Amino acid sequence: MGIIRKLASQTAIYGLSSIFGRFLSYLLVPLYTYYFAAAEYGVVAEFYAYTGFFSVVLLFGFDTGYFRFRDKEHTDKDKAYATALWFILLINLGFFALILWINPWLSNLLSYSDHPEYVLCFGLILILDAISSIPFARLRAEDKAFSFVGIKIAEILITVGLSLFFIKYCPKLYTDKTYPLITQFYDPAIGVGYIFIANLIASVCKFFLLIPLFLGLGWGFDKNLFSRMLRYSLPMVVIGFAGIINEMLDRVLLKQLLPFDLSTNMKMLGIYSACYKLSILMSLFIQAFRFAAEPFFFSYANNNDARDIYAKVLRFFVIFCVFIFLLVTLFIDFFKYFVGPEFRVGLDVVPVLLLANLCLGIYVNLSIWYKLTDRTLLGAFVALCGAALTVVLNIWWIPVYGYMGSAWATLACYGGMAVVSYLLGRIYYPVNYDVLRILAYIGLGLGFYQANLQLQSMIFWPPGLLAGALLTLYLLIAGLFESRQLMAGR
Repeated sequence: MGIIRKLASQTAIYGLSSIFGRFLSYLLVPLYTYYFAAAEYGVVAEFYAYTGFFSVVLLFGFDTGYFRFRDKEHTDKDKAYATALWFILLINLGFFALILWINPWLSNLLSYSDHPEYVLCFGLILILDAISSIPFARLRAEDKAFSFVGIKIAEILITVGLSLFFIKYCPKLYTDKTYPLITQFYDPAIGVGYIFIANLIASVCKFFLLIPLFLGLGWGFDKNLFSRMLRYSLPMVVIGFAGIINEMLDRVLLKQLLPFDLSTNMKMLGIYSACYKLSILMSLFIQAFRFAAEPFFFSYANNNDARDIYAKVLRFFVIFCVFIFLLVTLFIDFFKYFVGPEFRVGLDVVPVLLLANLCLGIYVNLSIWYKLTDRTLLGAFVALCGAALTVVLNIWWIPVYGYMGSAWATLACYGGMAVVSYLLGRIYYPVNYDVLRILAYIGLGLGFYQANLQLQSMIFWPPGLLAGALLTLYLLIAGLFESRQLMAGR
């Protein structure tokens, strides 16, 4: 239990900072959805979907490759870092040159010929984020969580501040003519483009904060180590790309497959994307857990009790994820005010997407079997199967069920990947997961969610009373069942 507490403390450090930082950025959702129409917000959602795909390609899985090889015997940690950083730097400089060359053609292809600056901004954001990922991986590997989260929070604070300035205050100052300087650099025609500009400036600031870590380039480039890292990491690109398909493809396909005109499709895309944000608490926890768990899984793998620890980690992970599911779904009447009134018609997707993210988190835990046994090609196969399922189900269900089809496709994909990963893990890296107890916690959460729906329709309850009672009951039941483990850790 001491090891579990250490992992929990690391997750808490990453998590609290992520929650704080992402909460600040989460406050931008009301700003965007109250100041922009659903169709305009759809533009933002579409570009962020494209960003997800390219961010995987531009990183080449070398963040995970760095984790793997820095802990290998007879490997110089500094060489592993410098080799990864040199490769990612060169790849992204080439990508920047390509973007400059094809920007007019690409902007026209995406139907944004009037705003080629959108593509250029996002290209620069992608490059800066990819190059920064290796220094961030080094901070995680060296347990410098506070440095990691401090830079992340600074980036988010800059994004939030500039977004408020460009979207809320500049239009007023421009109209009032109070500050003539505003008219020199602010153009109302750019509209949602100021969201992209704010993100770009924040990425530049983050890059400068990481400059001391780029001094590691002087440690040199090891060709032999690079070839080993590349063989290990390339399948991670496939895995990451498939993961982005599972996470982002729905927002790309909704624009094309919804059976309405382009304007209405963009409106539906904006509604779906805004409501997707209401599953942010689950995503935050999974992200924080992944930051803490990935280096932990690798560094602890040689211990005799590693598999027992991994089993306990998954069980406590699921307990907390179910808590998040209940927190959001039981108090949905509160969370809905984080999006504008025009967007609330899509709230039905929230429980489905929360469950999908829970399954994704389980898959993240289960994926240790291919990472620790170097069977990344087989892991890539699982991810590709999930991506194929995502594509087929979205193409099938979106024209029939609209954006609810995308939500159910996401759940089917992540659920299927978790099951397949569990079955393969039993063959290649058996871990004695307490499957029945894990399923019982998930079933308990679903039961309380349904009970809340039924009881709310039958009896009038003061706001929050029933939801609070059910949430408390869940915690009491989980605490009762886990008390033996908790007592053992004292």
